[in-house]
Amino acid sequence: MIKFQYNKTALQGLEKQLKIRERALPTIKSKESALRLEVKRTRDEMTALETRLENEIRSYEYMSALWSEFDHTLIAVSDVALSSRKIAGVVIPVLDDVKFSQRKFSLFNSPSWFCDGINILKTLAHTGIEAEFTGLKLNMLERARRKTTQKLNLFEKVQIPGYKEAILKIKRFMEDEESLSKSSQKIMRANQLKRSLKEEEEAA
Repeated sequence: MIKFQYNKTALQGLEKQLKIRERALPTIKSKESALRLEVKRTRDEMTALETRLENEIRSYEYMSALWSEFDHTLIAVSDVALSSRKIAGVVIPVLDDVKFSQRKFSLFNSPSWFCDGINILKTLAHTGIEAEFTGLKLNMLERARRKTTQKLNLFEKVQIPGYKEAILKIKRFMEDEESLSKSSQKIMRANQLKRSLKEEEEAA
């Protein structure tokens, strides 16, 4: 509900606020549209990564009996390289690289498939981290999109129509007041004329 007074100052203030919102509206619409597209793209990316991870795990199931022999301390994630980019004014983190640290082991004393096992774990870990990261990015984008949609709805459906209605009410009130003032002046002039004519008749 927009509070206002029926005067010229209030009218000017409301017109200024309306202009600000009308000017901002195309930018907010464009931002909301860009975020909506990015949310869809990221959601598709997330689904693809989850499917890829499932397929990778499934493709290594034939080795499941061997994993009990594998020394899991041979490999670990040492670092995750990040950067950032802006999407419709929202800063989004970007996963650039996943770095691994690998402990030395004897190729002669270890099973021959340990090298393959290390590469498999690297692939699975990378896909898993990428999927987690994409999920985080999706949450950030959805939150930004919701906020932008709320602002768009507030401007488009509440504030802009509200300001227009308030401006119209003030203008009508001021027009009515002006008409009333003109009517009063006409009546006063007519009464003055009558009095003048009467005075002239009485004088004659």
